[in-house]
Amino acid sequence: MKIQTNFNLKNHNTFGINAVADRFVTMESPDDYEDLMRSGLLHDGPFLVLGAGSNVILPDHYHGTVVHPVHRNIRQIVVDRNCNFIEASAGTPWSFFVDYCIANEWYGLENLAGIPGTVGAAPVQNVGAYGIEAKDVIESVHYFDLLTGQQCWIKNDACQFGYRHSIFKTELANRVIVDRVRFHLAKGFTPQLGYKALAAAVDQRGVVAPTARQVADTVVALRNSKLPDPASIGSAGSFFKNPVVPSGKYHELRLQFPDVVAFPVGDGKEVKLAAGWLIEHCGWKGRSMGNVGVYDKQALVLVNRGGCTGSEVRQLAQAIINDVKNKFDVALDCEAIFV
Repeated sequence: MKIQTNFNLKNHNTFGINAVADRFVTMESPDDYEDLMRSGLLHDGPFLVLGAGSNVILPDHYHGTVVHPVHRNIRQIVVDRNCNFIEASAGTPWSFFVDYCIANEWYGLENLAGIPGTVGAAPVQNVGAYGIEAKDVIESVHYFDLLTGQQCWIKNDACQFGYRHSIFKTELANRVIVDRVRFHLAKGFTPQLGYKALAAAVDQRGVVAPTARQVADTVVALRNSKLPDPASIGSAGSFFKNPVVPSGKYHELRLQFPDVVAFPVGDGKEVKLAAGWLIEHCGWKGRSMGNVGVYDKQALVLVNRGGCTGSEVRQLAQAIINDVKNKFDVALDCEAIFV
């Protein structure tokens, strides 16, 4: 465990915000978690678990302790007739994990290729893309409970997974640190092409029976066509959740806006609207407010125009939320997390 004070977090958040933390604790091995709990650091003010910082908006100064897991490990736990159970450490980069699983013929993560962040963040946010969510492949999550000092495994059905939601964002928030995640991955590959844009992209490549690697590569290409590279343009990826509304509300919107983009949800009583479409049709695509703006290739993405602060990001996000509410009477929620 390595402890640094007055630590600059600019290189630890993909938005590139020049934030400073009182303390920055690097977790280099599994034993560090118990050392951290005994240290008392997490009881001396607030704490934040920060992996790749790909979905957070930081303040100028974080008056607390940032916990940064970097320990990486992937191992096969159990193999049964149909499934592989794979365990990965929280600090393992998500994209590396997906590629490693594909190379070892452990299937089910292909549609989640290219997502920034770490394994530890996947269950917290229930990351998802192209018709698949982390909850579909997570078997259980191991965490340290800072209130009781105990180590716990929590099964999938107790994680309260929902759209970009989990128990780790509600009753276990600011109480636990995830250190391992177990996944159930298939032995045989079946492409998941229910998401129309992905199916069309695979078809455009002239692939009749795509391999797992081909599906993952297609997903990465789609992501790169819509999202900026954080190495050159700071962002937090998709900034807003796609709002879910009653089907009646959707039909009302269609009468006024016939080209509104939406997707059916569950039994058809609700519809998920494309937040990017709503934002673009409020005139925000490509616009800026101060040092932060809306990406010119995808209105769902906010970007750092150079030297922006967390306050500027919050102000722009709120302005967009207000405009969408005023024009469409639809409430937007942020997918990115303000610290």
